[in-house]
Amino acid sequence: MKKVTVISGKGGTGKTIVTANLTALAQDLVLADCDVDAPNMHLLMKPKILEEQSYKGGKVAVKDEEECIDCGLCKKLCNFGAVTDDYEIDEVKCEGCGLCAAKCPTDALQLTVEKTGNIFLSRSRFGPMVHAKLGIGAENSGKLVSEVSQKAEEIAKEQEKDLVLIDGSPGIGCPVVASLNGADMTLIVTEPTKSGLADLKRVLQVTEHFGINALVIINKSDLNEDITVEIEEFCQQQDIMLAGKIPFDSKVVEAMRQGELIVDYNPESRVTAALKGIWKRVNNKLKE
Repeated sequence: MKKVTVISGKGGTGKTIVTANLTALAQDLVLADCDVDAPNMHLLMKPKILEEQSYKGGKVAVKDEEECIDCGLCKKLCNFGAVTDDYEIDEVKCEGCGLCAAKCPTDALQLTVEKTGNIFLSRSRFGPMVHAKLGIGAENSGKLVSEVSQKAEEIAKEQEKDLVLIDGSPGIGCPVVASLNGADMTLIVTEPTKSGLADLKRVLQVTEHFGINALVIINKSDLNEDITVEIEEFCQQQDIMLAGKIPFDSKVVEAMRQGELIVDYNPESRVTAALKGIWKRVNNKLKE
């Protein structure tokens, strides 16, 4: 079983669209949407939810009214302003650091684990799909990403699937690092802009740090051919494989409006041809 994570140095590069269409081309796989802060893969996959699980990844301080002596120490210690003037705990502001509970002279404060999101085990027309949604303002998205990734791997082993394809988060933060854990390969989707190139270089530092083989995909490559050439030259200098270039096509937007994948909506388009070429090169690389 191979595990491939698709990431991008910045949002808006077309990472999820690329992942969704590669899913259609790969077929026999388990798909995982690890962009838990802003999940949208389900809009294209239209999966049927088979099971929903609560995710408890955060902690919050809870006060025992009978034990509290209103000494005010918790309010003085809290750096997040989570203790009100009448010494109640504001659950939205509480970061669950545990300082108030540790210092409370009467043990009136305790940390409790709270629900911060949901994990969904679903089935799309391409096979099993694991996705999740983090609660508004909730922390620990990296831990939720790890849960989603782990469940996808478990399903792949149970159903003897050859591939786990992960739609990761943009950027270089904790959720991205979590989605890269155990990956055999990462596909980095970038765009031909100065910021796209700068963010590509930044995210490559992360993949290099973890020793993960990275391939680059340039999306909307013909919108700025000079920078596309600059990205190609950079990849060549760094000995990084260019998996392919995807041209801009308004048909992609039309397909999205219809909730369809471009490989199905317009199988003869240049974008579909580019995606097929990318998947062929990625698949061949996985078999090496």
